[in-house]
Amino acid sequence: MTSTIPRLTRTTPAPKAGIVHLGLGAFFRAFGVPQIEDAMKASGGDWGIVGVSLQSPTIRDALAPQGFCYTAAELTPEGERLRTLHAVSNVLVAPEDPEAVLAAMSDPAIRIVSLTVTEKGYCHDPATGKLNLEHPGIKADLANALPVTAPGFLVRALKRRKAANIPPFTILCCDNLPANGRVVRSIVTDLARRIDPELANWITRRARFPSTMVDRIVPATTTADIERIAAAQGELDAAPVVHEPFRQWVIEDDFVPDYAADRRPALEHAGALLVSDVHPFENMKLRMLNGTHSALAYLGYLAGHETVSSASSDPVFERFLKHLWANEIAPSFSAPEGVDLGSYAAALLARYQNPAIRHRTWQIAMDGSQKLPQRILATLADNQRKGVRSKGLTLVIAAWMKYVSGRDLQGNSIDVRDAMGERLAEVVSGSNDGMERVDALLELTEIFPPELAVSIRDDVGRAYIGMTDTSVQASLAGIT
Repeated sequence: MTSTIPRLTRTTPAPKAGIVHLGLGAFFRAFGVPQIEDAMKASGGDWGIVGVSLQSPTIRDALAPQGFCYTAAELTPEGERLRTLHAVSNVLVAPEDPEAVLAAMSDPAIRIVSLTVTEKGYCHDPATGKLNLEHPGIKADLANALPVTAPGFLVRALKRRKAANIPPFTILCCDNLPANGRVVRSIVTDLARRIDPELANWITRRARFPSTMVDRIVPATTTADIERIAAAQGELDAAPVVHEPFRQWVIEDDFVPDYAADRRPALEHAGALLVSDVHPFENMKLRMLNGTHSALAYLGYLAGHETVSSASSDPVFERFLKHLWANEIAPSFSAPEGVDLGSYAAALLARYQNPAIRHRTWQIAMDGSQKLPQRILATLADNQRKGVRSKGLTLVIAAWMKYVSGRDLQGNSIDVRDAMGERLAEVVSGSNDGMERVDALLELTEIFPPELAVSIRDDVGRAYIGMTDTSVQASLAGIT
């Protein structure tokens, strides 16, 4: 059907670039690009986006014949709303031409480099937040002037700007890392110091790393989505994105001051919240949304639920979510001023249960080794310090352990995708199922701080064995 439909084409000139974005995946195209485009419409400014793929040419090859514009489909229970976005002006592929990427990042017109490279893209130890010097990409970046990793591109581009007496760009992390600005600052300055100590000092003095909190559910685009959108608009878009109506972008208002009034887009006119401290919003989102997303991913997958909507609409899962929010997650942190956590949780449940959003549990389950420390373990550790029981959270850890074993509760194979996949496979193959496997996985200090691992060992073990002996549903019912 789609072969007979003309290709989507650009109908307006591409805006002049002011942003380079590393990791132009579906999330940023459905979340950041619309808000930046809205900000330009409201207040002007040259904030076009040069996207960079750090891995493959897939997105470049899909968008180039369309002049790099694409469709965003907002999925609501009442129907679908389509919008064509024009803010992306080009897409570069780093492995093909790293020099072109560095040249773009060194352009004085670029005032912001933003990132959505996922947790694993920062080449750090999730348990400590420190740069992983044993990462093969970081080793390559230390040895060569043309980088391969996101931290490497940031450092090498900043080095060129310093040498050319061009002010640094603001580095705007949009990934789900706690205190993401501070974490990325630490990673970048550490890498820079090992390349050129004076560069590290310049970055520390003059660059800015605002922390952010981002929130929008963006399921993976399917072939059915592409065909449906093409039929609806009469043009074939090879790379549309689909997303829920809700969006929230909270940004620490700390951008490189050299550019004065042109230091950032007027994102507040697009609904973003510019604040002095992102931490309360970040904690709320990481723990209440991302934490329960991971819970639904592992427990839902093992219970046979393909999507978040399906799992969260299951009565036993709905009760479990409400228990987690009220009794284990909300007590672990202080709410942002003016936010009612009960209302926030109710809104989350409604978003999860939106039947138009097919967010696969398998998709969310990817890279759990990078996500657990921020989404689950930090909450668990805070609860322990406060004397709050966390039977639900320990069950989530047990479910992750079962998931990464590569076999579900019926013995069916699981396609485990994780940055630590080889290491996890070694641990699983070298341990017997049951308490021995729990102990072996808890010994992974890259994920579990040793003191926390010791303190949760018995509870996780009981949850793992109980779930294996009965079912996910029985384990959930035992908690709620």
